[in-house]
Amino acid sequence: MKQNQNIGIFSIPVLVAALGYFVDIYDLLLFAFIRISSLKSFGLTQDQSATIGLHIISYQMAGLLIGGIIWGVIGDKKGRMSVLFGSIIIYSIANIANGFVHDVTQYSICRFIAGIGLAGELGAGVTLVCELISKEKRGYATSFIAGVGLTGAILAYFISKGFDWRVCYYIGGGLGILLLLLRVSVYESGMFTMEKKEKIRHGDFLMFFNNYDRFKRYSLGIMIGLPTWYIMGILVQLSDKFGKQFGIKDDISPGKVMVYMYIAISIADFLSGILSQVLKSRKKALYIYYAIMILGVVLYFTQYNGTSTGMIVICMIIGFGTGFWALFVTMAAEQFGTNMRATATTTTPNMVRGSLVLVAFLFEYLQQHASFIVSGAITGIIVITLGCIALYKTKETYGKDLNFIET
Repeated sequence: MKQNQNIGIFSIPVLVAALGYFVDIYDLLLFAFIRISSLKSFGLTQDQSATIGLHIISYQMAGLLIGGIIWGVIGDKKGRMSVLFGSIIIYSIANIANGFVHDVTQYSICRFIAGIGLAGELGAGVTLVCELISKEKRGYATSFIAGVGLTGAILAYFISKGFDWRVCYYIGGGLGILLLLLRVSVYESGMFTMEKKEKIRHGDFLMFFNNYDRFKRYSLGIMIGLPTWYIMGILVQLSDKFGKQFGIKDDISPGKVMVYMYIAISIADFLSGILSQVLKSRKKALYIYYAIMILGVVLYFTQYNGTSTGMIVICMIIGFGTGFWALFVTMAAEQFGTNMRATATTTTPNMVRGSLVLVAFLFEYLQQHASFIVSGAITGIIVITLGCIALYKTKETYGKDLNFIET
């Protein structure tokens, strides 16, 4: 079994991780594109599909949260490859089954199971790559993973336009099976296999909470990513309603806004790791991205009497600013020792995704006391401020040697 760290940026392990994230994003956003058509086939009206759709996506997010913990623990106890195989098998079965559902309950169950399966993809892939590749190439490799992975959103959009919603899920399941076959040629992290021989605790999720320094590292890592799903779940998903409130007369399609936004995110994510390598700092790169994101959010809330094209352009600016997902997950991997790295890297992004439930609750609560626009702005100020504080307090991880353990 290989135990060195000499793999290239475009090697099979990096490609497999990138394609795993590609499938992750395809599935995560597919429902947003086919929500109305799929629920309409059950006899629901468009108004009903909004409420029921939120219910179904909540099940998927719950699956991501639970799956993140499960796969993270398995990754540190049994190995990174066990997660990459197990997660894609569950995802593929759930997606194929999703094509056969006939009511909302069945739909919700399949989305929940698919969420559990998907939860392990990005974290396990990034953990494996970070441990197999040299620290001088680490940022470039994770940028490639994110840049390729995020184009899954673009595929999901065009597939949803050309095929029946059931076929879209069959295609997702088929992509998972193809990825499973490709993973046969990938080997386990040598760093993990060497460290596993030591008699220490592996994948103990409670270790994040029994030590102040570890808890601080973990919670700050999650807060850095919070603004991304405030933007996805509130500003983009509800862009049509915000548009009406801003006095935009053109019709706005959240799906169309999202696909253009993901084009910007994909480009930005590809550049984020490269920028951190050039600056020799993860934090400096994140400061730049946060500044672009904040500029975009300010423009978003000042687009009164604008146009649908203007909404798309502004959301692309915001999207570019939030294109630090690769960097954010890489930092999570670099923050923790080998015996907890998979748990940290897998749970952190899924905790951020799951935070949308709390962000949405805050947004809805504020609407009882303020207008729709003001509630959205206050929610953004709170979430982005938390992210800024977390970024400031987080330690630099560029060039960090990952061959260490948590005790």
